[in-house]
Amino acid sequence: MSQGNKLRDILDRPGFLVLPGIYDCLSAILAERAGFEVLFTSGFGISASTLGRPDYGFLTATEMLTSIGKIVQSVQVPVVADLDTGYGNPLNVIRTVTDAVQLGVAGVILEDQEWPKKCGHFSGKRVIPAAEQVEKIKAAVQARGESGLVIIGRTDARAPLGLDEAIKRGRAYFEAGADIVFIEAPQSLDDLQAIAAAFPDAPLFGNAIEGGKTPLLSAADWQNLGFKMVVFPLAGLFAATKAMETCFAHLKAQGTTAGFTELVNFGQFEEIIDVPKYRQLESQFAAKESS
Repeated sequence: MSQGNKLRDILDRPGFLVLPGIYDCLSAILAERAGFEVLFTSGFGISASTLGRPDYGFLTATEMLTSIGKIVQSVQVPVVADLDTGYGNPLNVIRTVTDAVQLGVAGVILEDQEWPKKCGHFSGKRVIPAAEQVEKIKAAVQARGESGLVIIGRTDARAPLGLDEAIKRGRAYFEAGADIVFIEAPQSLDDLQAIAAAFPDAPLFGNAIEGGKTPLLSAADWQNLGFKMVVFPLAGLFAATKAMETCFAHLKAQGTTAGFTELVNFGQFEEIIDVPKYRQLESQFAAKESS
């Protein structure tokens, strides 16, 4: 079964889905070990971790897909990939989605911002005409073929054009073939309630960013509003940043990590990256060479 169809099976179950945001293979492995059934690649996180730059469209399609492909290979669970705008017009979207399918991606998010895009919770966003994004969604539907790839249609129109236009666009993208509707950066509980009321027939995707524009709610709150899934795209990145900042401050001040307890040890980390598996393989092939 393709990863896309695995994701569809998960989405068809009753209940609510929480996705952790991951940005490299290690964060993906840790999220899978924590028991999450589906992971989400954060474009913000990949830009920050690979380039040290903000989510301002600095990553090329090749860079993004290269990072995503490595992440997909590092875990067994389905991965939803943030593919920004699809990196161009409908023809470019076909190329991007085709590559994503070949990499084993289970789902993609395609947004309607102008390129270069910005993080959905940054100010100054601009969106393309809705009709253009409709054609890009249709192109993505065509490009996925029989893969089962789940397409999440995202609009960033809430900030520049208002909630009514964002809802209108979400409806248009759903009717064009998106499987899930994602209205980015609602600014209040009233916004979230209006979105849920407008889409009784469509699965809804929520985005929870600590310190972002949308109220930070619990999974139960999102579900009660009528959403199907929510991603916490930056929680892992923010937690890792805080942990490293604290560790390095201790090391700088003390000249040692002795006394700093918020660390896994060498053996524990070996387990996380599967060193025992590779030691066993090493021994297996070493035995064959000597025989």
